[in-house]
Amino acid sequence: MFAATNCQVTKKRKFLTILLLGLLTSIVPFSIDMYLPGFPDIARSMGTTVSKVALSLSSFFIGLAIGQLAYGPILDRFGRKKPVYLALIFYCITSIGCSFSGSIEVLIGLRFFQAIGACAASVAAIAMVRDLFPAHQNARIFSFLILVLSASPMLAPTIGGYITAEFGWQSIFIVLTVLIVVILIGVFLFLPDGKPADEEHSLRIPAIIKGYKAVLSERTFLLYAFVGAVGFGGLFVYIASSPAIFMGGYKLSQKEYGFLFAFIASGLIIASQINNLLLRRFTSEQIVLGILLIQNVIGVLLLIATIAGLTNFWALIILIFCFIAPSGCMMPNASALSMRPFDHNAGSAAAMLGFIQMGIGSLATILIGFLDITSVRGLSAALVVGSALALILLLLGRKSVKMVPAPNSVAG
Repeated sequence: MFAATNCQVTKKRKFLTILLLGLLTSIVPFSIDMYLPGFPDIARSMGTTVSKVALSLSSFFIGLAIGQLAYGPILDRFGRKKPVYLALIFYCITSIGCSFSGSIEVLIGLRFFQAIGACAASVAAIAMVRDLFPAHQNARIFSFLILVLSASPMLAPTIGGYITAEFGWQSIFIVLTVLIVVILIGVFLFLPDGKPADEEHSLRIPAIIKGYKAVLSERTFLLYAFVGAVGFGGLFVYIASSPAIFMGGYKLSQKEYGFLFAFIASGLIIASQINNLLLRRFTSEQIVLGILLIQNVIGVLLLIATIAGLTNFWALIILIFCFIAPSGCMMPNASALSMRPFDHNAGSAAAMLGFIQMGIGSLATILIGFLDITSVRGLSAALVVGSALALILLLLGRKSVKMVPAPNSVAG
């Protein structure tokens, strides 16, 4: 009954369903990117440094990583939508709290709890892709989600720059609250339920650990989850270091920084659509390998250019653009490959995937905060290390992984 019903729903409202899933995944990047132009103002108002403000970004990533582990079993046990409702209401409460923060320590703490609310949306969206669409379509669906996901950092910093300039950084969190309320209404009215509640999924700690052990026992999952997370880590490094580099070092205004961020993010959108064309001729495994090779070459060129003393602003930006953009091809394929072995426990698998991605992302941003990277040379060195490590992991791990046919989807 579940399979037939959802098959009919996805045929009639496929675009709307994918759009709503994309909006759910956009909550996290909006929460990350919209307040980036406000870093200097936050630092001034709280009497601290931009690097210290960046730790509020790190705490957000830590909250995302931890929260996703909790939501995986919850989404499998109680269904997809009800936990999302409660989590997003909690998000709104903490977001309002962020707007009234009087110290950087309070903001860092509240951002952690804000992430606890936000991550339910992204976990549910990934799991529902697996619920509502045949497994062989997942890479294409993830490409569309990446399209929406990539549009978010195009819009968010630009909007955040104008809001900060006109109304102050506190207003950003009020706008986020309003945005989440609108998305919540759309999800309630139009998004299919996905996989229903399953009482067989226990929320006892031993059962949860057993479920995650089952996920981690899948070599395919481990390989592509870590390869995707480490490879995508370059974006986290860029996000964490870019306010200090471009607003501090290059003296861009908040609005100019917003437009620059939008330009870099546009590459993700272009790449996500190119991915749909690539999938007609290549497998996901081939695309992931090809993208990592391209990123390593570009990363080395960027590092050489900075060491050689290249100071032309737009030349460096183009190289950064060419490094970041291919992630729009790699992530949908790495995510689809990671999720391919799972059916009944897709919620737990999606949560562990998110935990690995955000865990590595949080470590990268914490490192950036403590190293106080304020130059393109430091950024390029970090990008090269990340892309090289991802490629090494893939080359070493793919020999021990034999891809098996994907299990039948409930919507298939």
